[in-house]
Amino acid sequence: ISETMSTNEENKLPLNGRRAIPPNYSNDEENEVPEMEAFGLIPRGFNPRDYLRVVDIYMFKDPHEINKQEHHTDKYYNPKLIVRRGQVFQIQIDFNRPYKPEADQIWLEFLMGRYPQQNKGTYIPIPVGGVLKPGQWGAKVIHRENNSIRLSIMSSPTCIIGKFRLYVAVLTPFGILRTRRNSATDTYILFNPWCELDAVYLDDEKEREEYVLNDVGVVFHGNVEDVKSRSWSYGQFEENVLDACLFLMDKAELELSGRGNPIKICRVASAVINSRDEDGVIAGSWNNVYDSGVAPSAWTGSVDILLEYYSSKQPVRYGQCWVFAGVFNTFLRCLGIPARLITNYSSAHDNNANLRLDFFLDDEGKVDTRLTKDSVWNYHCWNEAWMTRPDLPVGFGGWQVVDATPQETSDGMYRCGPASVQAIKHGHVCFQFDAPFVYAEVNGDVFYTRMEKNGTQVVENIDTTRIGQLIVTKEVGGDGMMDITEEYKFREGSDEERLALETAVMYGVKKQSIQDTTYQPQTDVDMDFQAQKVVLGNDFKVTITFRNKSRNSYTATTYLSGNIVFYTGVTKREFKKHSFSAKLEPSSSSSFDVVIKSSEYMSDLLEQASFHFFVTARINETGKILAVQKAVVLEIPTLRIKTKGELVAGKETSVIVEFTNPLKQTLENVMLRLEGPGLLRTIKKQFGRIPMNSTLTWEVKFTPMRPGLRRLIASLNSDALRHVYGELNVQIRKP
Repeated sequence: ISETMSTNEENKLPLNGRRAIPPNYSNDEENEVPEMEAFGLIPRGFNPRDYLRVVDIYMFKDPHEINKQEHHTDKYYNPKLIVRRGQVFQIQIDFNRPYKPEADQIWLEFLMGRYPQQNKGTYIPIPVGGVLKPGQWGAKVIHRENNSIRLSIMSSPTCIIGKFRLYVAVLTPFGILRTRRNSATDTYILFNPWCELDAVYLDDEKEREEYVLNDVGVVFHGNVEDVKSRSWSYGQFEENVLDACLFLMDKAELELSGRGNPIKICRVASAVINSRDEDGVIAGSWNNVYDSGVAPSAWTGSVDILLEYYSSKQPVRYGQCWVFAGVFNTFLRCLGIPARLITNYSSAHDNNANLRLDFFLDDEGKVDTRLTKDSVWNYHCWNEAWMTRPDLPVGFGGWQVVDATPQETSDGMYRCGPASVQAIKHGHVCFQFDAPFVYAEVNGDVFYTRMEKNGTQVVENIDTTRIGQLIVTKEVGGDGMMDITEEYKFREGSDEERLALETAVMYGVKKQSIQDTTYQPQTDVDMDFQAQKVVLGNDFKVTITFRNKSRNSYTATTYLSGNIVFYTGVTKREFKKHSFSAKLEPSSSSSFDVVIKSSEYMSDLLEQASFHFFVTARINETGKILAVQKAVVLEIPTLRIKTKGELVAGKETSVIVEFTNPLKQTLENVMLRLEGPGLLRTIKKQFGRIPMNSTLTWEVKFTPMRPGLRRLIASLNSDALRHVYGELNVQIRKP
């Protein structure tokens, strides 16, 4: 395409010795395309009207028409044509006279960005010919009637994805005639998990419906002993979300020519979804202070976050791991890359690919918070994206870990992945990207180390099973939990597990050998710790049980420390100290209860109602130390949602959200949010206060847009109580 730049524009462009044209990473910018491109001097008698001229182009772009139906893009709330690559779609062209294939020469042109080039995939000329070959661009006439032709167009399964501009060009003896720029014919091309030649091809229809087309999901949180779940609205088909996702790639400065490659897209997206570099989408905050922003627990889905970022271009405040993962999932599904949200329970953190987490104890066996720097997150959420890995040896395609929560830098930026799940399982962590880090998140060992006065470290206890105890995702086609721990690791203690570990260590995962330290485990006494399950705001009891397997009598000086913690395992404050002496009879078990009063914890409780208990016991007769730690999560009351009246598409109805305050205090600054993809955009309402034991009722009128099974999701946030959710599945009937 010939392109003449005006001189003042040339002055603005910095000269660059490496490239003739500037970097091309905006899908939005355009170039001028001439309507008449002359081959030389045009004779005076030339009149373009004498030649074949395009009068109209029809894109079959309505949701019920053939293209969006066959390409599974009918749910996108977007008036333009959206198709998936590597699969045929149809358009109709109306001319000023009948088209004569033997005499008329026409072709289509798809362009992207400001500097379209054929070798970069941003300028795609498609001659109208006779046959379509799978795997490459082509167009053929499938129907002629009067002045119209219908074309079947095949796109390449490796073409770049994004928004293309379409022109129809007609050859005349004196030059090329083109249609005028018309944004109504813009065409979005996305990844195609239904096409065998696409790098994201997924062969199971039920999985495609879940991992590409489902616009709601479930986030698992809580802890291993007490798995909790809540809904999240991905909303990948909602209005403007597709444009917002394309904008993220512009923001990450991913060259247009690289946008056909899901590996590159995942890698740049895992950096741009957090704000740590270049002002990405979400600002993380883990300190329980969310002034001038929205508390992470208040969000009910991704749409508000993406649209706010798309309009303000400023990081949205605030997020924690499930928010980063929820938004990343929306981005991937929106572009057509199969994706799912993963929760890893007891996730090792700050691990710089080191398999050892140290908890230091002082002389009395209490945890020394000054020396202990490592933390174990109750849970951590990341994503998996499905794709082939032609950059790795055979066998490492399939699910890839990508993580947008800023934890460690990778090649100088806060990002993580894509790392092959298969490579992590087998310990082949030499393969890019960031596999050692993920391996350590699911495979670390917890060392309880006592510092003696002379500086020697004595290892009192090693817990090899705690980290990565349970890895889950939402089941396909339902809201239940699917345990995928075995995708990441072999069974604890199996030969395969040992081999995978040796392989990982060979490839640079750091594992300290026990020989560096003295370690003599206590074998003849076991200690266990259990907590009663209760609703937030009540007293509860915890039980410490000793099992003395020896024939000796022992006394154990026992110390219990109860801490209020962030879900990341970081302590905010110790709220309970309790020590006692336990008499342990030979060959028997003894239990000791400790009562925790609500008055002891309510004032400082953090939003996920997480406690962390450390129990250490010194056997006086032998000097050995037992240590156990456990996370406890209280039950948080839920919101009740019900509908009033019949549920018919296009007809107004109302939904009622109710909440009863269970605490022994008034809730201040109460904020409710309600949303449902395909039902209603997020609605927020501020309530001043809810006194203890009283019930709040909120009625919202709305008109459901589409028939089918939909989900309403609500959240409540207040100063003293957060992480309160409710949800309701509703069946909307056809009118």
